[in-house]
Amino acid sequence: MSERLLGPAEVRELAERLDVSPTKKLGQNFVIDPNTVRKIVRLAGVEAGDRVIEVGPGLGSLTLGITEAGADVTAVEIDPRLAAELGATIRTMQPEVFANEGAPRFRVIRSDALDVTAETFADLPALERLVANLPYNVSVPILMHLLELLPSLRSGLVMVQAEVGYRIAAKPGSKEYGAPSAKAAWYGDWSIAGTVSRRIFWPVPGVDSVLVGYQKAAEPMGSEAERELTFALINAAFGQRRKMIRQSLQAVLGNMEATTAVIERAGIAPTIRAEQLSTVDFLAIARAVTRDA
Repeated sequence: MSERLLGPAEVRELAERLDVSPTKKLGQNFVIDPNTVRKIVRLAGVEAGDRVIEVGPGLGSLTLGITEAGADVTAVEIDPRLAAELGATIRTMQPEVFANEGAPRFRVIRSDALDVTAETFADLPALERLVANLPYNVSVPILMHLLELLPSLRSGLVMVQAEVGYRIAAKPGSKEYGAPSAKAAWYGDWSIAGTVSRRIFWPVPGVDSVLVGYQKAAEPMGSEAERELTFALINAAFGQRRKMIRQSLQAVLGNMEATTAVIERAGIAPTIRAEQLSTVDFLAIARAVTRDA
């Protein structure tokens, strides 16, 4: 069955024909191992009929794994040559994806993932899973943008640089915990789902990669206004993470006296530092800004 997916020879042949050389600027590292592709799809829990969004599909290695599982894929690709070729590659290797010409199971959006808006997806059914090999250089901004933009996402599995993945999944008090961890936790639960070898990529990257899994929270943590203030507090706190929060949060909350009062209203000690606060704690401070003020 591997002929339905791209292997090393097919990836290199496609790249040569399209005159594509993977670039650091776009964070491109193409997956060349079908077994790893099927592992990612399996760990992502992709099932027939799922509506999946994929970012940075490149030559289509992971895309073909997702469509092979019977899912509907909306791919966002910044490179015009790759975006133009994706449909032809899938049609050649898995023609059944286009069996219903009126409603094919694959579409590509030619765009920078950071530029997509709600209008981009307005005519599509709600997207429910994110499965992607995210570009290394902008993985966290893309992830945060999509989580904010697509509340319909109920789960995800992304492949990212190991250092970034551990930060996303980190819990309060750990050395990896930071602003990405606290912001990601607003949307749901994150965990390391597995590791992948450098050798499954072309070109071979100079860093290790991990798979990070996501499950959407059962209930929203707060309103959009509360999220914006909470994220501003997170940015301020981790922007000066060596300082006590009564100092670092002054950029958002005002002078020392006002800041200390708000933090204490939230039931939190003003002398602790950012890495000791959970997302729930940051939200409590945000809510204390208006409560009893």
